[in-house]
Amino acid sequence: MRGEWFSQARFGMFIHWGVYSIPARGEWVRYVERIPASEYERLAWKFNPRRYDPEEWVGLAQEAGMKYMVLTTRHHDGYSLFDSQVSDFTAAKTAARRDLVEEYVEACRGKGMRIGFYYSLLDWRYRAYFDGPQKDPEGWAKFREYVHAQVRELCTNYGKIDVLWYDGAWPWTPEDWKSAELNAMVRRFQPDILINNRSGLPEDFGTPEQKIEPSSDVNRWWETCMTMNDNWGYSAADRNWKSVQQLVMNLAQCARDGGNYLLNVGPKPNGTIPLPSVRRLREIGRWMRLNGESIYGSERCQQFSSMVGLTTAKSTTAYHHVFRWPGKEATISGVGNKVLSAQLLATRKKVSVEQEEDRVFFKDLPRKAPDPIDSVIKMELDGKPEVAPSFRHIP
Repeated sequence: MRGEWFSQARFGMFIHWGVYSIPARGEWVRYVERIPASEYERLAWKFNPRRYDPEEWVGLAQEAGMKYMVLTTRHHDGYSLFDSQVSDFTAAKTAARRDLVEEYVEACRGKGMRIGFYYSLLDWRYRAYFDGPQKDPEGWAKFREYVHAQVRELCTNYGKIDVLWYDGAWPWTPEDWKSAELNAMVRRFQPDILINNRSGLPEDFGTPEQKIEPSSDVNRWWETCMTMNDNWGYSAADRNWKSVQQLVMNLAQCARDGGNYLLNVGPKPNGTIPLPSVRRLREIGRWMRLNGESIYGSERCQQFSSMVGLTTAKSTTAYHHVFRWPGKEATISGVGNKVLSAQLLATRKKVSVEQEEDRVFFKDLPRKAPDPIDSVIKMELDGKPEVAPSFRHIP
């Protein structure tokens, strides 16, 4: 089935990188600070990432347990990391003198990593984008032709691509962008590609941002994208880092609801990923090597009641993620199944189970949490997870 890998992956890396990493105040710096084009475009002649090694990026993603990567080939500021024939504001034609996207693709392909391209439809350099198709139809048509040409380049110059991740369609309609025509062209060149919903059309998967919001259609793919701190692009002063436990909890919540977690890094101008991001990814990777079974290929499941964690599931196996270790005994309720057996996933140590109707007691647990991030109890059930009614009087 086309794209089946996506529903198995559950975890990917988002990469926001461009000339905005030089002022180091985030990817919207030009727009928010009203930087004139002439001033902003000079950054391209300073952007020469001598320590850019995409093989290191891919290696880090794989160490974290990620199965695909999505790179910002061009963000809203208009700077292309690739060698575009319809723009001079590119890495290949300014200080870097390199097609940075080509190197990223080669690194991913060489290590067996699924390849994703982010592409912003909007470009702040074009007045026609702000005026829109009604006010300036001729300018808009030329602007849109440039956008379509760049998407064509991305779909024809780099071999097989797995994900096309649009952004920036607002405030214009899919008809204004000719999104249906654009995506039909994409699929001619990349028949197996997955396209997100941000060209204004539903396409293959939804993309809630900075929140975990499952699709209302249980059969539809979705992926939440989140930052590790407050910014997508590199921001030197942003030290509001999420804890590793919070990041793993977000990943488990996405897996519980049948979605993917696209976790962002914002590399520095020299091409290196900030150390706080690296440390967190390596810690997540340590946890994933022992507990990844509870994440990869998870199915949307009904939730048992718990004061200490949440549950993911595959077929007749449920995984209770305990983020607040209760000590020698843990309890879940609302279990409509018979629990046949249980064990600590990371160590395979058997866990004693007692069940009273829909209440399940895990007995004789270690006094301290086996894993300070997330200790997972694996349960074999007599069927797919079913939840007993909760809205009832308890005598």
